[in-house]
Formats: sequence, structure tokens, C-alpha cells
Amino acid sequence: MNTIHVYHLGLKAYDEVWSAMRHFTDTRAADAPDELWVVEHPPVFTQGQAGKPEHLLMPGDIPVVQTDRGGQVTYHGPGQLVLYPLLNVKRGGIGVRQLVTALEETVVAAMAEHGIEAYPRPDAPGVYVKKSAQRGDDPRRSMEEAKIASLGLRIRRGCSFHGVAINLDMDLAPFGRINPCGYAGMAMTQLRDLVRAPVDLASERDRLVRCLGASLGDVTLTPVSGLPAALADISRTAGQN
Repeated sequence: MNTIHVYHLGLKAYDEVWSAMRHFTDTRAADAPDELWVVEHPPVFTQGQAGKPEHLLMPGDIPVVQTDRGGQVTYHGPGQLVLYPLLNVKRGGIGVRQLVTALEETVVAAMAEHGIEAYPRPDAPGVYVKKSAQRGDDPRRSMEEAKIASLGLRIRRGCSFHGVAINLDMDLAPFGRINPCGYAGMAMTQLRDLVRAPVDLASERDRLVRCLGASLGDVTLTPVSGLPAALADISRTAGQN
């Protein structure tokens, strides 16, 4: 059974976490335990390798970071939880499609526990719901699709980094400054607009981690306090500059 060390990082700058993910992936030993980083980011737009400038409509005062993950442009901000599975997929015999499916199934399962029917799309990575399910919507309205989770991965040296971002209780307005994931007019939603009770981020974090463990199968999730060594190294270096 594979052991995955789980780190809850709180609110961390995207650049710092991305640098640490690359550092961990590039330097990890073949027998290093896998890690899962759970984090929120301050407002930032990230462009994937397939990103096109025309999908950045009006970034304004929100920084834009060109990354090495797959996919197009998306937005990260407080109230959105991001799961970064740093897995030795070669050692674990996990295919890229299998990992993408596990991440999508994680969100689907977490939403199902709230009575929300969510689903992936074969033509566009991520997880979606029907907008008519949103709180306060007129049930007679036509069913419109909205995206609740965005996904992008990178595999290097047989290991995964980047991951899936789930909109829970955030300001969705910045999504209007981009074509999310390269789709003009794509509607975005969040858990807060789909449930009646207040959203507790700590509870949703634990729910998502548990659902990811079930989706991956045959894993032990071990919470670890403090910062991952790779992130501590990057933070220390940044503090010295």
C-alpha cells in the first residue's frame, strides 16, 4: 500500500508553491514518499502550456503567471482549494488518464455527499454541474452547465505535479476577466451557490482529501504538520533575497 504524506499549507503564493513543486519533482529520490499539498492561493491567473493570449481578456491588477502545466488559462483565489498530488506515477503504475480520472472522481464524490450531481466531460478536463441546481434558481429555467473544478497536470521524471482546483466559497468575478480554460463565456460556479448551509473550508478540505484517497485506491493518507521540505527550502531562499 502506497503512503501519501498530506500537507495543509493554508494560503500560499502561487509562484512559491509552483517553484517548490518543480524542485520536489526534479530532486526527489526514487523511493521518496508521495505527497499531497492542499492550498489556497492569493488572486492569480495561470496560463497553461496551451494558453493563448487572447483568452486573457482584462487581467487588470491580478498577476498572470505562465506555467508548465497542461491546459489553458484559469484563476486561483482565496476560497478555492487546490489539490496538488505529487506522485511517482511510474512507481505506482498510474497512467496519466487514470490520474486525471481519479481527480475528477474525487470532486464528483465530494459533491455527491452534498446531494449535488457533478460530472466530468470527455472533451474538456474538469468537473461540471447544471446551473439550474444552484440555490435560488427557478427550476423552470433551462439547464445550463457551469464548471466547479479546473484540472491541469504535468508529468516529469515519471512523477506528477500541478492538480485540481475546486471552487468552494470565493469571489468568482475574476473569471469574467478571462475565457476560463479557453472557452469564451464558460459559466463558473462554486459550492456556496449550490448548498443552503455555510461552507466550512476545513471540512471541505478533509472531505476532498478523503475522497481522493478513495479514488486513488490502495493508499494510506498520512497528515504531516509543517511545510514540505521542498517548500521550506524555496521559502527560505525567497526570504534571503
